[in-house]
Amino acid sequence: MALAPLSQQEIDDRLAELPGWEFRDDKLSRSYRLGSHFAAAALAVHIAQVQDELDHHSDLTLGYNSVKLSVNTHSVGGAVTEKDFGLAGRVEALAKAHGVRA
Repeated sequence: MALAPLSQQEIDDRLAELPGWEFRDDKLSRSYRLGSHFAAAALAVHIAQVQDELDHHSDLTLGYNSVKLSVNTHSVGGAVTEKDFGLAGRVEALAKAHGVRA
């Protein structure tokens, strides 16, 4: 089954299940704050590992005590697909396990 871009309504409905995530500039994005630079780096490495497992990669930025990512699906012209929400859900679960601050 080929990937298809999600409609704006589908994106909005799915975002309701992922607090803190937003749709902007044709990408899903989220920023996380952690207790230290080391904790942020550990989360970034863990996210990179999941991205390799899924063969789906986001723009990932490590700050002093923060991690930011944004993702869309390049193979469908940079639109948001189910694959992006799959990655977002996995990252959200990881973030909680890494002690992300609310």
